[in-house]
Order: sequence, then C-alpha cells, then structure tokens
Amino acid sequence: MLAIAAAVLFGLALIFQLAGFALDIISSQVLIIAGLLCVSLHLAGVGTTMRRRSRR
Repeated sequence: MLAIAAAVLFGLALIFQLAGFALDIISSQVLIIAGLLCVSLHLAGVGTTMRRRSRR
C-alpha cells in the first residue's frame, strides 16, 4: 500500500515539476521527499503484513 502511495506522490511531483506549479507548502521537492519516505517504509516492511484469522 505504501508503494502505491509513493507512486502517486512521485507522479504528482513530476506533474508539478513539468508544469512549474507550486503551492505555499506543497512543491515538487516536498512530494519527492514524501514519496521516498513511503518507499523506505515499504522496504522496511511497515504496512506489508496481512493479519489472518486462525481457527482453533
């Protein structure tokens, strides 16, 4: 799930960079950093485990 979020953030950063668009706080650099954070969390294993119900 975090990898998908990173892909979306990188896509938005690319659009912002190509269009030269930036808001007060959100710029292409902020989106790239957020995307890298999501990728690093995904590679660390955060949010990738699935909980299974066990029958006893």
